[in-house]
Amino acid sequence: MNLFPVYSPFDVEIVKGQGYHVYDQEGQEYIDFYGGHAVISIGHSHPLFVEKIGKQLSMLPFYSNSINMPLQEELAEKLGRVSGLDDYQLFLCSSGAEANENALKLASFRTGKSTIIAYQKAFHGRTSAVVNVTDNEKIKAPINRGFDAHFLPWADLNATESALQKGDVCAVIIEGIQGVGGIQVAEPDFLQGLRQLCDRYDALLILDEVQSGFGRSGQFFAFQYADIQPDLISMAKGMGNGFPVGGVLIHPAFKATKGMLGTTYGGNHLACAATIAVLDVIEKEGLMANAVDKGVHLMAQLKDLPGVKEVRGKGLMIGLEMEAPIKPLRSHLLFQEKVFTGSSSNPNVLRLLPPLSIDQAVTTEFLNRCSQAFKSINPV
Repeated sequence: MNLFPVYSPFDVEIVKGQGYHVYDQEGQEYIDFYGGHAVISIGHSHPLFVEKIGKQLSMLPFYSNSINMPLQEELAEKLGRVSGLDDYQLFLCSSGAEANENALKLASFRTGKSTIIAYQKAFHGRTSAVVNVTDNEKIKAPINRGFDAHFLPWADLNATESALQKGDVCAVIIEGIQGVGGIQVAEPDFLQGLRQLCDRYDALLILDEVQSGFGRSGQFFAFQYADIQPDLISMAKGMGNGFPVGGVLIHPAFKATKGMLGTTYGGNHLACAATIAVLDVIEKEGLMANAVDKGVHLMAQLKDLPGVKEVRGKGLMIGLEMEAPIKPLRSHLLFQEKVFTGSSSNPNVLRLLPPLSIDQAVTTEFLNRCSQAFKSINPV
């Protein structure tokens, strides 16, 4: 049996991870500044993470939501405290796409409407509903086109208000920071204006924090730089540090009832143990503050490298827009300098999404290797 093709992978097999390094089958060490699509938040094989997962695995790996689960209560309490959103309700699922699917469903339940506003270059997932609000026609099948979705220019409040005035909009969905779209930051004044418009026209505001959440931006969620309250917040990726887990935070004003949502695997024992470990490490090791500190330093240094047009981002969610396509640069970084980085839907944007635990030594080493690669690709 052959595997169905998903991506076009680099010819590297990774067999081990430790902290912010990964190792191939020959023992070669690489600096990981990608984290497998922004998933590795607290570092590979963090001792506390391994301990909690191992302990839970030896006791009870899984049971469904048909029983009481104190671990879910512990997770909800800890998440509320660390995020500062302790009055929200928590629905647990298994991925970011599921989180966004369920957020859209809740919004439609609440408003009775089905039109969604999204933004150009948005990526919210590949499953049936959310692929319809993902700005990529290549991944949409005829069966996916089940409701009206309007893609508006990024950060354009006038266009957003014009669309909302039609009165049929269920929700506006937006990433706190666009990841696949090339690290476009939703600035505070835009999000504040968006919150006001949604209130004015009776639409819900959904913040997709799947990639930008769990401390990556330097705040727990990127929208918190704007000091607003979304109606629904989706999350995943760094939430489980590699274990599949996702969730939706639901504003306390939302009147949910049993049976609106359901899940078999969501919030299972191992998923809860993984997420509790992530929250413990983020809190105890001050990883949000570290993301701000290392992010500011990286962005200041990267903007001076040859061929860089612009550096964007918050915390340790950084995009480098180059003067030319990044494919040769990314290959050079991986194969010559032993560094993992990411791409985006913009062929000129390199994404940097390292573990939030990176220290000054590896940051300096990463910058040195970047300097060598950038000079090779863009000779001065």
